[in-house]
Amino acid sequence: MTLALYAHPFSSYSQKALIALYENATPFEMKMIGPEAPGNFEALQKLWPLGKFPVLEDDGAVVFEATSIIEHLALHHPGPVRLLPEDPSVSLDVRMMDRVFDNYVMTPMSRIVHDALRAPDARDAQTVAQSRFMLDTIYRWLDQRMAGRDWAAGETFTLADCAAAPSLFFADWAHPIAEEFRALRAYRNRLKARPSFARAVEEARPYRPFFPLGAPDRD
Repeated sequence: MTLALYAHPFSSYSQKALIALYENATPFEMKMIGPEAPGNFEALQKLWPLGKFPVLEDDGAVVFEATSIIEHLALHHPGPVRLLPEDPSVSLDVRMMDRVFDNYVMTPMSRIVHDALRAPDARDAQTVAQSRFMLDTIYRWLDQRMAGRDWAAGETFTLADCAAAPSLFFADWAHPIAEEFRALRAYRNRLKARPSFARAVEEARPYRPFFPLGAPDRD
């Protein structure tokens, strides 16, 4: 049975899973979530009632959450690019950084974006201010972390970088990474140049008008 991924190209967490699939050229069927394919969302809800995506279907196994999807692929569909290193101590660092990017970059970025989607009288300035403060704080920490490094954990591209790519890409749109954070900005540029993520970015390009804060021309 062909792997089926329920996802949308402009979804940051969908991109995280897509990067892993593209890294190893893993064959899969894209089940596009959107008005052009309403049946796919109905099928998704049968697999995962919350209707959140991405969700991977693999010969009867249903895997939700992008991190778990990447771990499933590493276990059941391994390829030449090991996104989870064999060394347990390095893998622990990879998983830690995966959570850093999801919880402290992707989450505050999403709060800023979701607030912009609300009606003006329903917006929450305090939540946005707190999210911007969290991003500034984690940007500074990540800049120190990435000094002298090419990738987020260890010496090779891993699960942590799959998480970093879309989170930093969109976070810089929502709350720009300051010029002073040179190491972090350079890392973001390396991620953009990675063929797997560059492909995800290009596939999502037609949907940029949906970004409520406006998609910058620089990317």
